[in-house]
Amino acid sequence: MSVLDVARGLPEIVVLREHCRSMAVVEAVLSPGWGDRYHSFHERWSATESMASMRNGSGDEYSIVFSGAGAFVRGFAHESPMSPYMEDGPWPGVLDDVPDVFRSCVEEPAFSDEDGMPVVTACLWRETGDDCWRAGVIDFPDEASGDPDGAWGLFHLLVDRSPDAFQRWAEDYYEVPVDLDAVRHVFSSRPLTDAVVRALNSDVVLADLAEDLAAIGYPVS
Repeated sequence: MSVLDVARGLPEIVVLREHCRSMAVVEAVLSPGWGDRYHSFHERWSATESMASMRNGSGDEYSIVFSGAGAFVRGFAHESPMSPYMEDGPWPGVLDDVPDVFRSCVEEPAFSDEDGMPVVTACLWRETGDDCWRAGVIDFPDEASGDPDGAWGLFHLLVDRSPDAFQRWAEDYYEVPVDLDAVRHVFSSRPLTDAVVRALNSDVVLADLAEDLAAIGYPVS
């Protein structure tokens, strides 16, 4: 599996954006402390952009920038043989074909290290008028495993977007039972209610999440 396989499994931009937002909402309930969350979403990351992000606490991360131009996806798997730290720069082809409309994302300081090097092993994009997701022309390393750029490990919950898949992942990550019906409610983009919040985390009430939900841009009953 590689970024090319992920590209074939991603949905339209509007569906991906809503899915990322829903994952962030469930985690906001499960983990009131922002620093412990895996997935996040910022409705107003900039004046014209929203951003979904993932950090696993072990060095792997991704960022998805949603804008009027479309969507830009950057992923970094720290153990990938395609790490920029293995070659002193991004692997050939990963960023070379990114369209000019997403050039600001390639050059975004938040996606680079302190020396200005892009921190990336996998990259995808989709312009508003495109009918599919795209990636660069890449010669993957011969000695790599079945996930050479780490794309499957990074993005598998964006390909399998079922509530069941997320529930299994969340129970493993947070080591608590996760109510499947509550996950289904949020993944259907229905307004969040006190009952759904209590089903996910009995220590939290809806009012506790006001700031998070405003930042995420998720509707409340």
